[in-house]
Formats: sequence, structure tokens, C-alpha cells
Amino acid sequence: MNNNIAFFGLILIIIIGGFFLLSSKKVVSNEALDSFAQCISDSGAKFYGAFWCSHCKAQKEDFGNSDKLPYIECSTADGQGQLEICQKEGIEGYPTWKFANGKSLGGELSFNQLSEQTGCSVPN
Repeated sequence: MNNNIAFFGLILIIIIGGFFLLSSKKVVSNEALDSFAQCISDSGAKFYGAFWCSHCKAQKEDFGNSDKLPYIECSTADGQGQLEICQKEGIEGYPTWKFANGKSLGGELSFNQLSEQTGCSVPN
């Protein structure tokens, strides 16, 4: 009997903890994401990626349905090569972010990292 009470108590704690964890996730409006993406683009930053890259897809999803993101597709249509624009830029991995100050960063970047590099305010 005591084992059942302990088990159900543990389940209840996990459920309540999960609820608080999920409810604390910040929801950002599409308008705010659009403004952030536009600011990043206006700063001269470029986001190089490939359609088959899961990290590129995740980075795009961070911006919701915004079409303001300065994304440049690097992959050939068959996914077997790299387009000339990315070869000229020396892109070796995806995603790669290039900023107006000449700095390049690889991988998915947080909004805070993008803000630090571009001067754009993180959306609320």
C-alpha cells in the first residue's frame, strides 16, 4: 500500500513539474520574430545552410514563419554539392552565420548570440 502511494506521489510530482516546465517556455509573436529577423538582415548578417541540414531547419523554426531571415541556400538541388556563392564565401559547414564585422560562427545560434553579433534586440 505504501509503495502505491509513493509511486502515485512520484507520478504526480513529475506531472506537476512537467506542467511548470512547459508553461515557462516563452512564446514570441510572429510580428516580433519578423522584426528580429529583419533587423538581423539589415545588419548585414547572412545565414548559410542546406535544405537537408537538420540544424538549419531547427534554426529556421526558431523564427517561425518569418520570411525576413537572411537565409542563403548552399546545397545543389540533388543535395550532393555546394553552390558557387557558398564556395566563394568559404562555407564549410551548416549552418554558418557571417556577420558584417567579418566574424563567422557555425551551428545553431541562440537569439542572445545573434543579438550580440548584430546589435538587434532579442524579441520578447
